[in-house]
Amino acid sequence: MGTTYALDVEAPYRLDLTVAVLRRFSTNVVDVTGPGGAYVRAFADGGAPAVVAVRQLSETKLEAAFDGPPADAARDLARIRRVIGADARALHFERAAAELPWLRETVLAVRGVRAPRYATLWEACVNAIVYQAVSLFAATAVLTRVIRALSEPLAFAGTTLYAFPNAQRFIACSDATLRAAGLSYAKIAALRSVADELLSGRLDEAMLEARSTPDASARLCAIKGIGPWTAAVILLRGLGRLDLFPEKDSGVAKIIASLGGPSIDLAQTLRELGDERGMLYYYLLLGRLIAAGEVDPNAKPYP
Repeated sequence: MGTTYALDVEAPYRLDLTVAVLRRFSTNVVDVTGPGGAYVRAFADGGAPAVVAVRQLSETKLEAAFDGPPADAARDLARIRRVIGADARALHFERAAAELPWLRETVLAVRGVRAPRYATLWEACVNAIVYQAVSLFAATAVLTRVIRALSEPLAFAGTTLYAFPNAQRFIACSDATLRAAGLSYAKIAALRSVADELLSGRLDEAMLEARSTPDASARLCAIKGIGPWTAAVILLRGLGRLDLFPEKDSGVAKIIASLGGPSIDLAQTLRELGDERGMLYYYLLLGRLIAAGEVDPNAKPYP
């Protein structure tokens, strides 16, 4: 497959656990686990599609196989590093979380997981808006139908991949198609507003990166259909702002109760975790996946 590149990471690192958090559900059609446990992702930005397959070779070595236009390799490999959290170590969180009795077992079991990020700001916005005020399972089903409606399937090594559709594809799609996929009129309007902001240049990732977290959140909340929870998810999962934790999340509340019981003081916990409190969101997702038997933290992460 195309050209192979070496990707170095700081130990400890677990590609399998990081990808599990990124995917959330095995039905994810964009972030795919391929042959041999590789993480496989397709990109299509208006030209020929590209596929990147990443495998972990050792505690500090990853291998990325790139198949696509050579001119796109640097951009897509940079995206992959971002997506798999290759440079996102949260040392304070790891130390502080290990001191919490109800979280310690999970922290030790998933040592090496990193904070993944969506490949683009647009992708982060779409995911956050689609997941507003519905169950994880329902939102995942809707998002999958939207992606399949707007993206062409791509066969790779016996697996079907879908590149995440860009803002231009979304703008060009009819409301009828989006409604058939399960999006409400309100969410369609919110997503069209975000797409317009991005395509017009009034909003971009560099703009948000340059702002403090409160200012970046306020800028996102100025877009109709985005509130504080949605902005927090966009900034956490899209820009890696670990100082944010989406507190008003019913799914997160249930996982905390299952791991630590109803007496856990979340506000105190977040204070103790400090400016890397957002990592708790990912550890809780892994806790749910482990409890459901979907992730084995004892699995061998590389050959």
